[in-house]
Amino acid sequence: MGSAFSLVGSLCLAALLAVPFVVAQPAAALDNVDFSVASADESLVDALRAASPLVALENNAAEDILAAASAEYGRLIGVLYARGHYSPVISIRLDGREAAGIAPLDAPARISRIAVEVDPGPSFAFSRAALAPLPPGTRLPETFRANERAASGAVRDAVAAGVEAWRDEGHAKAAVAGQSIVADHRAATLSADIRLNPGPRLRFGPVAVEGHERMREARVRKIAGLPEGKVFSPAEVKRAADRLRRTGTFRSVTITEAEQITSPDLLGMTVSVVEERPRRLSFGAEVSSLDGLDLSATWLHRNLLGGAERLQVEGVISQIGARENGMDYRLGLTLDRPATLTPDTTLRFATEVERRDEPDFFADSFNLGLGFAHVFSETLTGRIDLAYRISDGSFFSETGRPIGQFNFRNLALPIGLTWDLRNDRADPSRGIYLDAEVKPFLGFGSTGSGLRASADLRGYYGFGADDRVVLAGRIQLGAVFGPTLIQTPRDDLFLSGGGGTVRGQPYQSLGILFSRTAAGRIGVTDSFQIGGNRFLAASLEARVKATDTIGIVGFVDAGRIDLDSFFDPMGEWHAGAGLGIRYATGVGPIRLDVAAPIHGRTGEGVQIYVGLGQAF
Repeated sequence: MGSAFSLVGSLCLAALLAVPFVVAQPAAALDNVDFSVASADESLVDALRAASPLVALENNAAEDILAAASAEYGRLIGVLYARGHYSPVISIRLDGREAAGIAPLDAPARISRIAVEVDPGPSFAFSRAALAPLPPGTRLPETFRANERAASGAVRDAVAAGVEAWRDEGHAKAAVAGQSIVADHRAATLSADIRLNPGPRLRFGPVAVEGHERMREARVRKIAGLPEGKVFSPAEVKRAADRLRRTGTFRSVTITEAEQITSPDLLGMTVSVVEERPRRLSFGAEVSSLDGLDLSATWLHRNLLGGAERLQVEGVISQIGARENGMDYRLGLTLDRPATLTPDTTLRFATEVERRDEPDFFADSFNLGLGFAHVFSETLTGRIDLAYRISDGSFFSETGRPIGQFNFRNLALPIGLTWDLRNDRADPSRGIYLDAEVKPFLGFGSTGSGLRASADLRGYYGFGADDRVVLAGRIQLGAVFGPTLIQTPRDDLFLSGGGGTVRGQPYQSLGILFSRTAAGRIGVTDSFQIGGNRFLAASLEARVKATDTIGIVGFVDAGRIDLDSFFDPMGEWHAGAGLGIRYATGVGPIRLDVAAPIHGRTGEGVQIYVGLGQAF
């Protein structure tokens, strides 16, 4: 091959698979560094400058300059190899002396001029790109092919893909068995021939547990759900770690594979955990100019009985100072037990007492439920509950006079699915989200029986650099089939208005308006509002990042309530629009929205909403 030579020693596979370099942002860098690159590729020049310790150096101490110069060679070579330049010439001169020739103990007392010169040389291409053996169906990166640029990252990615493909087949100890990497400098090509050793196909062996304090060891194993005796799978290891993290009991979870294989083909696993503090007390607040102030407090125990049982007690006082409504109160208790029936199934017990003081009714309620939540995958979860609810209260006319009482009793079986394909749950810029539920219910006494169905669909599309502009849309649907309005529990009917449906309109201000003759008063009728049994709402937002932390949002919302069928003549629309500001934090954006009504009879004036997280 003429001037071709082997790079097995100097350009060994380890160097190609793990090229270390640091991208630094200079704060007060030296101003006496002459950095030149013999290349018209601006992105390469920028990458070399970003990786340069000398460019980023913040003081003029000679010993620091010499140390940075010694590290400069390796970091610049790392950048060049990563872009397929394997014959660079690099010169780093400190006051005219090549830095590589200055011994550490012979450092000058002062350095006044630094010159870095880089000649990247030609960009190499793969003359051969071979990786074998591989399981059937393995897809290697398209960058690892003959005639493609011979970037070191392409070799690394191809090896990682090959090893991972064998691990997916149960070969947990797959590794590189040998390699021949040869550069032809005359032709500017790189020949890469890499051999893999799949090793034996293994099964999950015994599971050891480390780091647990209050948690019972048997429960850690149960929640992790590693299937001892089954064929090894990296995906199963990830699922086991995710199950443990989902409990909220652990600060960190690590699952490691044993170095040695237990005869005949078992691979032991070690689960290492660090537990969270068992208790947490938190507070929340949200304010709206018309709906008033909502205050909440939550007490949480993450590990009640030593098996990651999660007890939560939550109290809420809402609509404090609301213009139209009285204050609402709610006290709820939930107890979750993970890994019940299956490792992915959580048993939940919930009970709640509530008082609601709305413009059209007043009610005291009690709810008791028992159910299961199941995680089918990272994006799909399901739930089923059996719930008994009591609700006693009164209707009010538009003038605030009581005009009737209700006593609801029902047994319900809500079944729901949540499909979450968003790229970020706190502040999504891509993907869709769907939550749907059907709830058959059996009424007792004057309460009717039937079915309630609801759906919440959201979509996000980001464009521009780093998705600086995001279009977000939401559609909400709901319907109750079977009973009449008067026979339907108030909580199962639909109202529109407020932060969760139509901003700019008062909270739950749109429903179905009825008139009833006042008892004992000839010729006098009372009007009162009740929720409808059909509901439709839509929202559209344009979210623009003004800076990395500040966002501007424009939005429009619309909602409709109908009786017995969508777009019934008795139904009505209302709508609102406004502007908002978002301030990014580590737990999601802080939201400030200002909205006003633009259609409908239910509201007037401006409303203000403040909260944590996007509106949807």
